[in-house]
Amino acid sequence: MGRALVTQQALHDHVLRLGQLHPPIPLGSVDRTVRRPDLVRDQFGPVVDYLARVELEVERNVLELLRLLPRANETDRMFYAEVWHPQETHHGLILDRLQQDLGRPPATTDTRTVSAKIRVLGALSHLRPVHEVTRLLYYLTGAATEKSAVLAYTRLSAGMRRLGETAIARTIIDPIKRQEPGHFAYYALAARSMMQHRLLAPWQLHLARVLRRRSFGLVGANDRAQTADFGALVHRLELTDELPAYAHQISVVERELLWARHEGMHVPQYVLKALEEAVDLHAKGGATPRATGGPRRSR
Repeated sequence: MGRALVTQQALHDHVLRLGQLHPPIPLGSVDRTVRRPDLVRDQFGPVVDYLARVELEVERNVLELLRLLPRANETDRMFYAEVWHPQETHHGLILDRLQQDLGRPPATTDTRTVSAKIRVLGALSHLRPVHEVTRLLYYLTGAATEKSAVLAYTRLSAGMRRLGETAIARTIIDPIKRQEPGHFAYYALAARSMMQHRLLAPWQLHLARVLRRRSFGLVGANDRAQTADFGALVHRLELTDELPAYAHQISVVERELLWARHEGMHVPQYVLKALEEAVDLHAKGGATPRATGGPRRSR
């Protein structure tokens, strides 16, 4: 593939570096000065809420991983338990405190529910051939999620600066944004390593393509309301007119590994379709306004 061979030792070293260079952001290190909370709330309140919820729901994601990857290797476990989970949890706590500073209610999260589909796939993953397919899908999902996060935090940081909210941008959004590329790199390297070492037979790759097409979802969008909320995030971050480019960026790893020999697929249509549906659902009023007020019903 024209890339250096990714070994397990290289992956292990990458995780160690992430832990050393990017410890969880101390909750007391942020400057919570908000110059115009009403303006920030009106323009970016739904974005902060969505990001806070997604970051806090890593608790559920770990439960899902324990089901999906019963044969997880030491490096994967070290990554998600010792690096990714504590970093993302602190992101969520910081963002959730920010939205409460803006006069919004705390995020409503689901940290315990493991879906029936996850439980079924997890049961099948005890079979090694299926486990390897699941592991590749885990890496692809992680890569798309982290790329989405980088794009969102980049736009949010710029938006905060336009509003003159430099403390938020400098001490909250930017430090979070700096930790996401390392996560993306791990998923991308791990997925490439599987392909380079030919760990999947042709039938397993075919199954991975089928499952990826059918199961692709936007990060944090687990139902119709959350999908509309994702559309609202895209709208607030002014990405609505850039959906093909957005889809191109978040699908970079799976295009390379799953679809490179399929006529050089530029953008997997299932990725673009998911984005278009979220934006359309938001435009049709599929989300309930959540600018201020009391507690929201849990999902």
